[in-house]
Amino acid sequence: MNLWGDVISCNTEELNFVPTITCYEANSDGAVIVFAGGGYGMKAEHEGPAMCEWLQSIGITCFNVDYRVAPYKHPAEISDAMRAVRLVRRYAEGFGINPNKIAVMGFSAGAHLAGSVSVHYDKEMYAPTDDIDTESARPDASILCYSVIDMFEYRHDGSRQNLLGENPPHADKELMSLYKHVTPDTPQAFMWHTSTDQAVPVENTLMYASALSRVKVPFEVHIYPLGPHGLGQAFDVPHVAQWKNSLDNWLKLLKWKN
Repeated sequence: MNLWGDVISCNTEELNFVPTITCYEANSDGAVIVFAGGGYGMKAEHEGPAMCEWLQSIGITCFNVDYRVAPYKHPAEISDAMRAVRLVRRYAEGFGINPNKIAVMGFSAGAHLAGSVSVHYDKEMYAPTDDIDTESARPDASILCYSVIDMFEYRHDGSRQNLLGENPPHADKELMSLYKHVTPDTPQAFMWHTSTDQAVPVENTLMYASALSRVKVPFEVHIYPLGPHGLGQAFDVPHVAQWKNSLDNWLKLLKWKN
């Protein structure tokens, strides 16, 4: 289904891209909204639809968001993420889920997007377009997988350039360095990364975890010793693939599922 109604906020009409959201139904109390990675330049299939199929298989209702990427720039991406949370919350009853159990999940740049809505949910990134936009955009939890967090020393150059432009102003880099905006109201989080990630340094996850710790927000974090970037379900790296069991147990702990 289309993510927006008749008005797509922050749109560049000549690009003619319509963001969509696809539901993968299961019998669960909570739901997970998924944002695939791809450096804000594309969306990886194995981190989007394939991940939703896996979540559905373990009994979690989830939603894949086909959000805007380059040449669109901020705030189009976070507008799509906020709209997705609001839409799922507005129609939660129809999806058979609790409107207070909506998590966002992302991979790499998609995790940056999930983290962005987790820390900036209360900011007006776009003008309201309809009644759906009166809903809260705050997720109740976030799942951040090998996430881009920093826009300075530990940045991922491609993600920053695609999101903010080639020479972004300091204020934009500050805004999108997510660990700088964590507060006691930031949603609890599940995170994982590999220490040998050469594309997105593990410091990104460590910085976000440290920021959550400072303000006493609960989190679970797994740092695996070996593995490249972009593993997704990590079929070929068994010691990393255990992240899925850990996430399953975490979702049970939060009572997202039975």
